[in-house]
Amino acid sequence: MLDDGPETGLRAMAFSTGGGLDFWVLSDRSLDIGPLWWRGMAAAWQHPSGYLAPALHHPNADQGTGIERALSGFMVSCGAEHMRQPANGHPLHGNLPLTPARITSYGENWDAAVPHLFCEGEVTVSHLSKSSYRLTRRIEAPVGGATFRILDRIENIGLRPQELAMLYHINFGFPAVGQNTSVEIDDIEVLTVGLPDKTATELKPRFACHAVAGPDTARTILKRRSNGHWPGFQAEITTQTDRLPYVQIWADPRPGRNIVAIEPATSDRQDDGTSKSGDLLHPGQIWTSQLDFEFSSPD
Repeated sequence: MLDDGPETGLRAMAFSTGGGLDFWVLSDRSLDIGPLWWRGMAAAWQHPSGYLAPALHHPNADQGTGIERALSGFMVSCGAEHMRQPANGHPLHGNLPLTPARITSYGENWDAAVPHLFCEGEVTVSHLSKSSYRLTRRIEAPVGGATFRILDRIENIGLRPQELAMLYHINFGFPAVGQNTSVEIDDIEVLTVGLPDKTATELKPRFACHAVAGPDTARTILKRRSNGHWPGFQAEITTQTDRLPYVQIWADPRPGRNIVAIEPATSDRQDDGTSKSGDLLHPGQIWTSQLDFEFSSPD
C-alpha cells in the first residue's frame, strides 16, 4: 500500500518475472497496470500528479474530463458504458477508470504447463436505472519471461441491453518515447516520433484510428532504436480483431507530456472525438477479450 502524497491508500501488487519484466497492478484502479520497467528502464508514461488514489478522482470534474488529472501508468481501462470525449452525460472515457477492484486471488502457479504469477479480481460499475457492468480480470505473467497477458470478462448485470464501449489506454513515455520511436500496426508504420521541441508550446496532440482487418489478431509494435544513452526497446501488443476491431494512436509531443498511447477499442472515432456506436450487450450476456504483451531489446 502506498502511503505518501496523492497515492496515499492506493493498493498495488508488484510483479517481477525474473526475466527482466517488472510492473505493478493497481488494485484500487480497476486492476490496471501502473509503472512498468523492462530491464530496469521505465517504459510507462507518468502523469505529473503521479498515481492518484481513487478518493481524489472526480470523473465529472472539468466538464467531465476529470480523468485527465489521473491518466498515469502503463494502462488505463476506459468504458464500459462510454469512451472518448464526454457525451450524453458521460465523463471522458466513462466510469470504469480508477474504480477499486475486489481481489479474489493472487499468487504463483508452479503446477501450470508454464509456471506463472497471477492475480484476479472484479470491478463493478453499476447504476440502478442505467448501465450496469461487472468486469472480471485475470493477469498472468510467465516466470522467467518477458510477457504478460490480460484476460477480461465483462457481463451486463443490468436490466436492459446496453451499448458496450471499451478502450485500453496503453501509455508509453520517456525514455521509450523519443528520437527514433515508431509505431507499426501489422507491419505498416503509422507513426514516427522526432526530438521534442521544448520551445514549441503550440504543438497539438495527434489522433488516428485504424481499423484492423486481420483474420484473428492484430499486432501493434512500439519500438525505439538504441542510441548513445538508451538501449533499444520494443513492446508488442496482440489483440483479437473480432473483439477490438480498432487501434487508435494518440501522440502528444508537447513539453512535459511526450506520450504515445496505443489504444485498442471496440468502435471507431468520429471527427469530433466522440465514438461511433458499438455493439449491444444484453442482460446476462458476456464479452471477453485477451491482450498479450511482449517486451524485447532489439539492438
